[in-house]
Amino acid sequence: MKAVVIGAAGHIGTYLVPMLVKAGFETVAVTRTMSAPYEKDYAWSNAERVLLDRSKDVNFVEKLKAMNPDIIVDLVNFDIQDTQKIVQAFQSSNLSHYLYCSSCWAHGRAEILPFNPDDLEKSPLDDYGKDKFASEQYLKEQYRMNDFPATIIMPGQISGAGWTIINPWGNTSMRVFQDIADGKEICLPNFGMEIIHHVHGYDVAQVFFNAITHRNQALGESFDAEAENSITLYGYAKHLYEFFGHTPNIQFLGWKEWCDYEGNPEECDHTYYHIARSGTFSIEKAKRLLEYQPKYTNLETIDLAVQSYINRGLIKI
Repeated sequence: MKAVVIGAAGHIGTYLVPMLVKAGFETVAVTRTMSAPYEKDYAWSNAERVLLDRSKDVNFVEKLKAMNPDIIVDLVNFDIQDTQKIVQAFQSSNLSHYLYCSSCWAHGRAEILPFNPDDLEKSPLDDYGKDKFASEQYLKEQYRMNDFPATIIMPGQISGAGWTIINPWGNTSMRVFQDIADGKEICLPNFGMEIIHHVHGYDVAQVFFNAITHRNQALGESFDAEAENSITLYGYAKHLYEFFGHTPNIQFLGWKEWCDYEGNPEECDHTYYHIARSGTFSIEKAKRLLEYQPKYTNLETIDLAVQSYINRGLIKI
């Protein structure tokens, strides 16, 4: 079968493309540039590389359709209109499976925990989450009404060696990592009990791959793609102090005071959207229907990413 992966050299595709190639799929890796994946794998030499830019090529869907795919894995779709174009183009085709990458951000604020992957009454906080949720609703409707073969997968905060991960402040500033590495005092917002959700890119790829190989169980369904556990800001900071061989030195500030302490309005806004959605996710559905078994714990994923920062000189010891 022919599988086309859109956004193939990113956090998920880095691992998914080799999985597909090794499983015997004819694999087409669609990217905007001839960028290298985050990790090397010999299987990439057996994948066809195609350069296509959805945002710039008005004939993107027509060129995609000309590939005659059996499976499309859409990892970089951020616009409900692009989802609609895919469905309209492939409704009467040989396409047997369309896998849409949504996001944990589509869930919105936590109410009852854990989040329900099948919730149809989500309240996303930002445009990104709202657009992802709109595509989810549309695909569910098209599956019910027209048998469009869709599956929705919602990754957490995709992490791993080689890219920027969410820090104990819930943003991407390097300052808190360096302060902890130096053994300095840091301050966390509120009581540090908000929750974030690191998941290794390999494990997210595993959910997509298992959905493909368990097609009958996956069609029309939504799955959260997460690690076995999540972590609080406090637990994360404490773990990093121990990682660097220091005694934890953590204080707490109210939200306004903490934003003044952080000092960067953009990063403060970044933190807000991460921690305002605090909650936990369940992977029991993915385990039950897709036989998903995470390879990495969230702490292992964090450690790999932090060690990569050290190796690249982004954290000085």
